[in-house]
Amino acid sequence: MPRRNWAGNVRYSARRFHRPADVDQLRRLVAAAERVRVVGTGHSFNRFGDTPGDLVSLAGLPPEISIDPERRQVTVTAALRYGDVATRLHAEGYALANLASLPHISVAGAIATGTHGSGERNGNLGTSVAALEFVTADGDLRRVDRDADGEVFAGMVVGLGALGVVTRVTLDLLPTFEVRQYVRLDLPREHVAEALGSAYSVSLFTDWRTPRINQVWRKQRAGEPAPPLDWLGTTPADAPQHPVPGMPARNCTPQLGVPGPWHERLPHFRLGFTPSSGDELQSEYHVPRSAAAEVLAALDPIAHLIAPVLQICELRTVAADRLWLSPNHHRESLAVHFTWVDDPAVVLPVVAAVEERLAPWHPRPHWGKVFGLDPSRVAAAYPRYADFAALLTRLDPRGVFRTEELDKYFPR
Repeated sequence: MPRRNWAGNVRYSARRFHRPADVDQLRRLVAAAERVRVVGTGHSFNRFGDTPGDLVSLAGLPPEISIDPERRQVTVTAALRYGDVATRLHAEGYALANLASLPHISVAGAIATGTHGSGERNGNLGTSVAALEFVTADGDLRRVDRDADGEVFAGMVVGLGALGVVTRVTLDLLPTFEVRQYVRLDLPREHVAEALGSAYSVSLFTDWRTPRINQVWRKQRAGEPAPPLDWLGTTPADAPQHPVPGMPARNCTPQLGVPGPWHERLPHFRLGFTPSSGDELQSEYHVPRSAAAEVLAALDPIAHLIAPVLQICELRTVAADRLWLSPNHHRESLAVHFTWVDDPAVVLPVVAAVEERLAPWHPRPHWGKVFGLDPSRVAAAYPRYADFAALLTRLDPRGVFRTEELDKYFPR
């Protein structure tokens, strides 16, 4: 059981660690606890998941991947990794609409924090959720359904682990499909908007050392034509690339236009490899997609601050949705992601500078990353913020799932 998160920047303060073997054990544990939180694969970079009470891993619950062909849905145990679920789905002829850059993350943890892939027509991972089964603060087992529970369901999907312990998740499925991944180099800044909308899933990587974009990762359906050699003034990569300079490309998913299953191309990194050592910090902010050019221009004056403490910056698009705490709630979004060096003392002042430059666009932080936005500014960026706070109080009146960081942003 990890006592630190994956990056090592959070040391869990829990008095006790648990790994229940079944849902009944979990229910008894939650019902008896004063404070309890669940840790998944530990890819969160902040203290929303920390607790002074009981920390729980669901990795000991019996794994379940149950496909319903009639509804075209799958129900999975919450702690399973997306990569493991995807491998089974593809073997059965199915796919998920999208995946995050890491297939190593747990299904429930990724959904609860608003984690996403890319693509102008692709919502974040939570938009594929059709139902949730969860253990309440009193130890009861409940289920919420997208069709039957409407607005309450929309408030619970991106739930920050604050509304209950999710034990099973039901996801929508598509027929399986193949993807080709092309990496293009040295994109002129004036073509950013066109590049972002050019394929099923697109990621742009920049080190903020020049005005140009270092790499464009285009993930397109296999039957679509390859980009021309002079596409948007770029040059094609003649060998596999890693988005972070100096890192080995063998950790990344296949490139050079070689077709392959969706789950082996949509993530940036292979399931069988550790993407990095964890020696990093991450921040991410979602701003209106329509303001991409203005947002990048607003960050240019602090590029001299960003570049020295940056490993890489990634730009992606995410479709709008109706989930209350989704960073993409009712807003087509540009996600501006920073992978920093592992040095909070030098990184946090730059994070603050980035947040100040993005302020005119009401940035919404990724809930699993490092951010320092004032709670009032975060609340103002989410139209259903007060509704979520009321739902939190109603479902957890004892504060069983509350943490210090949660209280900061959702005070009682």
